Amino acid sequence: MRPNRRWGRPDRRAGALLLTALFALLSGCAGSGDAVSDNGEFTFVSPGGKTRLFYSPGERGRVTGLKGESLADGDDTIRLSDFSEEVVVLNVWGSWCPPCRSEADDLQAVQDELGDDGVQVLGINVRDNRDAAQDFVHNLDVGYPSIFDPAGRSLLALDGFPRSTTPATVVLDREHRVAAIYLSEITKEGLLPKVREVADETSGSDGSGEQGSGEQGAREQGSGQ
Repeated sequence: MRPNRRWGRPDRRAGALLLTALFALLSGCAGSGDAVSDNGEFTFVSPGGKTRLFYSPGERGRVTGLKGESLADGDDTIRLSDFSEEVVVLNVWGSWCPPCRSEADDLQAVQDELGDDGVQVLGINVRDNRDAAQDFVHNLDVGYPSIFDPAGRSLLALDGFPRSTTPATVVLDREHRVAAIYLSEITKEGLLPKVREVADETSGSDGSGEQGSGEQGAREQGSGQ
């Protein structure tokens, strides 16, 4: 006669309740999708497949401490703080990246058109060597500065940002808070209206909105890609 082993089997209802409780706990730990940490610093939240993220003033997180070696001069350090009260357009690029080559003139056009309005494009050159990167800048007549950062360490200032994504473009407002993120190639037509909008904001403005409102019909701000 076989012994009764039912006592050794987990109760299915109890197991289901345990799984439900665990899921609720993990969901709570995942956060609400806010891009601002408790201290007001930016924290990247997974976009769920979106490649365009836009943040209203009230939900923006600040970027601080971003710096790196100048591509043009290895003895010089470029710091985000060098561009106080300016809108900064960070662009992650590599000379080995075909879309980076395609968008270089678009970024230069944004710099040329909005530079006098307090806008500065700042490249972050990753997974590259200095000679190839400098040839890229020279051959494509890129006039804005770049940080030379093969390991992508400067991007640690963007907490949680996917450093392997290239190209990527991040628009910072005049308080160096993240206003927009583009996780794919940009065009002048897609980027310039958003940068101009951010540049026209009143410093210290606040607001509300849905975090990472995504493609925003972006006006798909990049429909010309």
